[in-house]
Amino acid sequence: MKKAIVILALAGLTLSAFGQEAKPSVEVHGFIRNYYAVDTREMIGLTEDFFTYVPKDGDEYGYVNSRFAALTSRLWVEVKGYEVEGFKVGARIEGDFYNGLGNDKVTGTASLRLRQAFVTLAKGSCTLKAGQSWHPMAADMPDIFSLNTGAPFGPFSRTPLTSLEYKVSDALSLTLAGLWQMQYASSGPSGKSASYIKWSGTPESYLGASFKTGDLLLRAGLDMLSIKPRLKDETTKEFVADRITTLTPFFYAQWKKDAFSVKFKTVFAQAGEHVNLNGGYGVKSVNTAADGTKTYEYTPTRNSSSWLSLKYAPGKVDYILFAGYVKNFGTIDALDGAAGVPTGFWFSGNSFNNLCSMYRLTPTAVYNLGKLAFGLEYELTGAQYGDTAAGMNLSSGLYDQNLHWVLNHRIQGLIKYTF
Repeated sequence: MKKAIVILALAGLTLSAFGQEAKPSVEVHGFIRNYYAVDTREMIGLTEDFFTYVPKDGDEYGYVNSRFAALTSRLWVEVKGYEVEGFKVGARIEGDFYNGLGNDKVTGTASLRLRQAFVTLAKGSCTLKAGQSWHPMAADMPDIFSLNTGAPFGPFSRTPLTSLEYKVSDALSLTLAGLWQMQYASSGPSGKSASYIKWSGTPESYLGASFKTGDLLLRAGLDMLSIKPRLKDETTKEFVADRITTLTPFFYAQWKKDAFSVKFKTVFAQAGEHVNLNGGYGVKSVNTAADGTKTYEYTPTRNSSSWLSLKYAPGKVDYILFAGYVKNFGTIDALDGAAGVPTGFWFSGNSFNNLCSMYRLTPTAVYNLGKLAFGLEYELTGAQYGDTAAGMNLSSGLYDQNLHWVLNHRIQGLIKYTF
């Protein structure tokens, strides 16, 4: 009997050790952020126009406008230090308060919205992340304090994902991710919608590599998206097999040493509107079956988007310079249509399909007083438009007639307290 009791006690101790858990630490962080902005022209923008994309074309938009608000203040909870059976587990949930404004974008009461919510599971050389987080091509950002963080000169998207990172060595790691769409979605015949990826049944996929040695960090990756812009023929109501598949490579480099920081990112996107790039796709050809069902073949635009960020932080003041450039190279193949009017063409909802190129220059200064920061930023954005009245060049997918530039000058201030 005593022997049995000893054996059971030893078994209990063994099971207890096997299932032992390390208690996690839960940290609450956030910041109160006030923006103050003045523009010389109306912009396409989100979040009460603090998140700016491109200046609008036309004399009716050439007026001075201003705004200030604290609606991008943020809260997040982070869980660290939890271990169970050799697995290191972490989690983060994050929200801010811009959601809930009225249709005119400036009226209403801001309410809490989800930004990120994910868990991480790490063991050995592998780390799994599942939930909503930054798109792998959007995670590395310039140092400017503007809410747009350099968009649309670089990808911007937080999205549902499951990713696996494998550390090959201390310097090299590989990342494989499957992604879905929610807030940031593709354009199409029904407008901006996550239905197109739902109908395709195919997650967006990403494969990338990161290399870090000393003060240098390099990343490169390839993103693939396959969507079905239509589910059924509009007339016969038959299911169709329409699909467009796009490939987008990107490269990122970062060098940091002492008070200096240099960051660079470049993306050559096919379409890319689902990550807030200046692109889209159109109908290349129309095929009609005997029963009248029409199926479409598509062709994407090609978009080059690049930015460079320089930062010097010798003491309490950070000095930053951002430069970005976008070039629309048009569609891969000629578009179906007549007299400069394509059969179908869907572009980023945060831009205009007659935008041919764009640049931005942003010098910034931030004074840091402990957890309190005061910032001043000048943002010059220039957009080159083609004449929509002259029609689209269907062979290139560009509006390339009567090209002209439109400029916006923005002065923006910041007061931010981080806790």
